[in-house]
Amino acid sequence: MSLLVKKSHTSVRTAITEAAGAAVAQGLFPETALPGFNTEVPADRKNGDISSNAAMVWARELHMAPRKIAEILVDNMRLEDTFFDKVEVAGPGFINFFYGSSFYGAVIEDILEKGNDYGRSDYGKGRKINVEFVSANPTGPMHMGNARGGALGDCLAAVLDFAGYDVSREFYINDAGNQIDKFALSLDIRYRQLYEGENAPELPEDSYHGADITERAKEFASVYGDSYIAKSEEERRKALVDFALPKNIAAMRENLTKYRIEYDTWFHESTLHESGEISETVEILKSKDLAYEKDGALWYKNSQILAERLAKEGKSPEDIEKLGLKDEVLIRRNGNPTYFAADIAYHRNKFARGFDRAIDIWGADHHGHVARMKGALDAVGLDGDKLDIVLMQLVNLTRDGQVVKMSKRTGKAITLTDLLEEIPIDAVRFLFNMREPGSQMDFDLDLAVEQSSQNPVYYCQNAHARICSIIKKLEANGTVSRPCSPDELALLEAKEEKELILHLAALTDEIISSAANYDPAKITRYAIDLATLFHKFYNACHVDCGEERLTQARLSLCLCVKTVLANILSMFKITVPESM
Repeated sequence: MSLLVKKSHTSVRTAITEAAGAAVAQGLFPETALPGFNTEVPADRKNGDISSNAAMVWARELHMAPRKIAEILVDNMRLEDTFFDKVEVAGPGFINFFYGSSFYGAVIEDILEKGNDYGRSDYGKGRKINVEFVSANPTGPMHMGNARGGALGDCLAAVLDFAGYDVSREFYINDAGNQIDKFALSLDIRYRQLYEGENAPELPEDSYHGADITERAKEFASVYGDSYIAKSEEERRKALVDFALPKNIAAMRENLTKYRIEYDTWFHESTLHESGEISETVEILKSKDLAYEKDGALWYKNSQILAERLAKEGKSPEDIEKLGLKDEVLIRRNGNPTYFAADIAYHRNKFARGFDRAIDIWGADHHGHVARMKGALDAVGLDGDKLDIVLMQLVNLTRDGQVVKMSKRTGKAITLTDLLEEIPIDAVRFLFNMREPGSQMDFDLDLAVEQSSQNPVYYCQNAHARICSIIKKLEANGTVSRPCSPDELALLEAKEEKELILHLAALTDEIISSAANYDPAKITRYAIDLATLFHKFYNACHVDCGEERLTQARLSLCLCVKTVLANILSMFKITVPESM
């Protein structure tokens, strides 16, 4: 909560408490201990800027109708030294407070004073948060899920940073395990097919069939020719992976940098194998009698741990039984750890690095993995509730109202590279954060390139550019912005002015709410609403109105909107244009 809004709620509680004390002194209320009460911002501002339920909460203790209690409180209310100039009783006994001009002026002064830092808070108290997102398999190109996950993860990290957390962005590179074995096999066969013709084996159905595999095999051949054909399969596959994998990882880094995503950490899964952390994690589970051998493999007692977790959450034994929980393999019969074993070790590593909380952004198809991952952290002695999973739904690309699945350029599935070549990055980052993560979304390719108010990012950028144009025009006519006195800011009395200022005052709370709910879409929607309210103000209230004091007050308001739009767009790494 912003300091001004927090101060307002505090002053409401103080005014109500002091009014109750005055009523007791006059014999209007009996002397008795009164319970706490709430203050909130009504959904409809016609019901006040802050409302309280104190009268309803106190009805039992005071043996009086809530409406009568509220009327006595209002009669004894003192609003001096507060931001309010009016208080009313509504309905069954709600007490509604209305801001006076001092509040609106204080908001403008606060924004102009804080500038680029307006919207920041200490809500997170500097707690360390790890946000892991994208983490695409390095065996192929990044797809639409990675595109949405990239925008969502990066903007969520930015929101958390603004809300006062110490945020670290992380990419987990799956450069070990089954997928790398499959990658090696696929490269090997494509390489052999270049030289062995009909004698070369066919690709198995469950291997990687993408054109990128063939391209990497050809690149390898252009450097080494057929020199590896005669070598052992193990040596040839290792050489192919050592050649191709760094190229794929470099391509991912390049594309994500183009997407304006910079990671603090690129974590290699292979380090977990090399350091012995996977073995150490398995030994912890074995020592707690949570792992057992069966059919030559090592299994984790997933069903036991999840049943215990669900029981603590209040699930009945019957409900747990219906879930059909199953145990999970940790070490395969061939001695190789499973992805799950590596994942447990990886999250142990995160918390060992001192993070207070870890956030993973996964595709919705990983829904079934959430509970077992949290349970596994409990099993190794950590708190699974410190791991939060944001599940992200699929994206449909549309053009002319029809779903698009193939790239016009390549005739294949559209990749992140294709998208960034066709659509402005500002639009991609903004539009992918228009909906909360858990909702499926349609990404309109036509809208994303449209330069009109129908395009939300263009609409917000245009509002900023319009304010820059207003400032330049005024300066050309000799009017330069200057600090305004409280009396001058009190001239902002129009409905459109007050609505705009109230929206500006809500930014800090919106960012905190966005951070608490892991939903950066709240901020894109806030920005769109801000641009809409600005245009309403601009059309109703002439900035250059012919009265110098009011012109300066409105110019100050314009500067505040400009600051807030710039802060939001910059936070999401979106261009902040001064002309369009």
